[in-house]
Amino acid sequence: MEEIRLGDVVQMRKQHPCGSSEWTVTRTGADIKIRCSGCGRIVMMDRETFLKRRKKVLTQGPEVPPVV
Repeated sequence: MEEIRLGDVVQMRKQHPCGSSEWTVTRTGADIKIRCSGCGRIVMMDRETFLKRRKKVLTQGPEVPPVV
């Protein structure tokens, strides 16, 4: 399973109607919540759909230390 971090900036396959194709991950889990870098629109989708629609990771978010 691919790692998705909070704060990742990703490029999606299709451009958003505002013209931006860059999104920031704001929530992870079974569902992924992303915010458009252009207009601020928030979209929530399941992990499988997100992985299909993601083109590439532009910048990774900070690494979270494991909980002990």
